[in-house]
Amino acid sequence: MSQQRIPAVYMRGGTSKGVFFHERDLPRPGPLRDALFARVIGSPDQYSRHTDGMGGGTSSTSKVVVIAPSRRPDCDVDYLFGAVAIETGLLDYSGNCGNLSAAVGPFAVLEGLVAPSEGLTRVRIWQRNLGQRIDALVPVRGGEVVEDGSFNEDGVPFPAAEVRLEYYGAEPAADAAPLSSAGTSSIFPTGATQDILRVPGVGALPVTMITAGNPTIFVRAQALGLTGRELPDEINRDRRLLERLELVRAHGAVAMGLAESSAEATRVRPATPKLSWVARPGNYRSSAGVELDADRVDVLARIMSMGKLHHAFTGTGAIALAAAAATPGTIVNEIARTLPGVATRIGHVSGVLAVGADISAHDGRWRLDKAIMSRSARRLMSGFVHVPATGVLGKT
Repeated sequence: MSQQRIPAVYMRGGTSKGVFFHERDLPRPGPLRDALFARVIGSPDQYSRHTDGMGGGTSSTSKVVVIAPSRRPDCDVDYLFGAVAIETGLLDYSGNCGNLSAAVGPFAVLEGLVAPSEGLTRVRIWQRNLGQRIDALVPVRGGEVVEDGSFNEDGVPFPAAEVRLEYYGAEPAADAAPLSSAGTSSIFPTGATQDILRVPGVGALPVTMITAGNPTIFVRAQALGLTGRELPDEINRDRRLLERLELVRAHGAVAMGLAESSAEATRVRPATPKLSWVARPGNYRSSAGVELDADRVDVLARIMSMGKLHHAFTGTGAIALAAAAATPGTIVNEIARTLPGVATRIGHVSGVLAVGADISAHDGRWRLDKAIMSRSARRLMSGFVHVPATGVLGKT
């Protein structure tokens, strides 16, 4: 069987992993490229293991990234993210991965797209999915990217160098993904900080729907019969609960103007919006068995990703949560401990993540001015991915 080899770098960013490509090495956007990405990851896989691909059988490890020199004068690189559905192989470009965003800056420097500056190199990233500027501050020593360090993040087993990320509010973009949050005049698509979402078979739920970071729906944990202390196994093995949570997410997508119907949202837009439930700070045990005291967190939160409970907390969901926490009248603001100018500490499955957000109101519309968080990133492999030509690249 003949195979095509394509230059690629396998990278960890935050609590996610993905295969990074230069756009110049890929087919043009379209079905052929999507099929290529799915085969690289190993989808569709009815066994949900990605045994025959680079994916890891989870939403956090079934991802691809495309990087190119930026078309914009105020940015260095353009960054396109694709989430690959494990069972179907569907490519969802409707959102961003905040964790893998941390790897884009190091990749750009390592691959010669941005010249290194001693100390910290600022890489200006244009996030094409959402139409958003992200600046990554990449540590550099002796002209080389620093990957080892003492920065620890819950959900990652080894320390590494800190990459500081600065997210700016989304703006209109011709190349943003259809039905993304790009160009939204307010971070609250309905104009309200809270809405009542009526979901058949579930009921009427007070929710906050926000488009800071990825589009995200926040609901009180108790409204779903949950506590905010759940771990992945107890959620992901409960098929009926997963179906209820997907109903809420899909109906929220319609209310946010992101899909024409709940069925469409489930079928073609599994990556966004995210669904998160929140609860007041409390003691809980992380997935690593660490006992966390209530005074270490400002809010308990869990988030769904591609139909499963995330093993930590998505980076873009953390931005959405921080922005909601900073906005009066949201469900998160009513629940979380908040102080102006102080990052919100999110108690998630794996531990604690602190994210700061600056928001402002203009003509009655709230917008995200800036969000800040730190993650780490590391190359895991550099070389080529090999893809069977049969049935993927138009050959038989």
